[in-house]
Amino acid sequence: MAKHIDTTMTGWTTKGLGDLERGRVEIPEPSGGELVVRVSACGVCRTDLHVIDGELPPRRTPVVPGHQVVGEVQWTGPGATRFVTGDRVGIAWLAGTCGSCVWCLSGRENLCPSARFTGWDRDGGYAEYVLVDERFAYSFPDDLDPIETAPLLCAGIIGFRALSRARVPAGGTLGIYGFGSSGSLVAKMAAASGVTVHVMTRGERNRELARSLGLGSVGEEADAPPEPLDSAIVFAPAGALVPVALEATTAGGTVVVAGIHLSDVPAMTYADHLFRERDLRSVTANTRADGEAFLRLARKLRLRASVTRYGPADTAQALDDLRAGRAAGSLVIAGGGSGIRSPQTG
Repeated sequence: MAKHIDTTMTGWTTKGLGDLERGRVEIPEPSGGELVVRVSACGVCRTDLHVIDGELPPRRTPVVPGHQVVGEVQWTGPGATRFVTGDRVGIAWLAGTCGSCVWCLSGRENLCPSARFTGWDRDGGYAEYVLVDERFAYSFPDDLDPIETAPLLCAGIIGFRALSRARVPAGGTLGIYGFGSSGSLVAKMAAASGVTVHVMTRGERNRELARSLGLGSVGEEADAPPEPLDSAIVFAPAGALVPVALEATTAGGTVVVAGIHLSDVPAMTYADHLFRERDLRSVTANTRADGEAFLRLARKLRLRASVTRYGPADTAQALDDLRAGRAAGSLVIAGGGSGIRSPQTG
């Protein structure tokens, strides 16, 4: 690692339940095969709120949240050869696996019991620099806008996996429950493939965004769609929506729960919710293969997030806006000394 004068940086760390603290933290030093990346942009994800609010059991205290990072390699550790200083890379939720369990060896590393995650097990992107194992970093072309593409690294990748698991038939109907960052990106992917998309979501700003995309229909989160659904994805962390989605799904259909945290699912009846071969599935993280496949698709489709931008000093405000449903689409912290200080939709 090249020498630098200051050994600390500005970062946001968890402070008790539901709170973050901005202060000086140590700049990470790379070990074997690791990179130190200067953060250009970091997306704000509801999973960050689950970490901050303790809905996910703490694994590192305090921790710097943030796991949708685009930045430039600043320093490389011993044996790191995939990237060089100045390369643009992306950093996602999955930060490491054992590589030797039955799940890893069968191409299902997302289910590795020893998996580690950015912004939960190790410090994430709500800081000036972040550390990453080079094997879990994604190469990002220089011509991509970091602000517009940061949400692709979780909202996009997880949405891609959820859409794959939803098994929507060609020309079929898809219901999306919860229209935040992932939901809006999935809607664009599904519509591009000829699927009719119906959105059910809380928050008028989210509904306005859905209407602007020209989708099949837009309603409130528990509304019945105008036609039976072949598949549905529940992005909202609300267990009460699971039976709602199942009731709206036709025989042989599939409902996917895409969040890492979900409130309790209320009692369901077999006849009303699961009979006639309706499947209920979940999504757990992602594999690196998912990430690579999705980023290729995103580049082909020229997929971009609908972004509300914040400056580094406004990170806590961005999280509060996400928690309260005051912002639509994807929320992104602009790092790297961009000077952006107040929210603006872009």
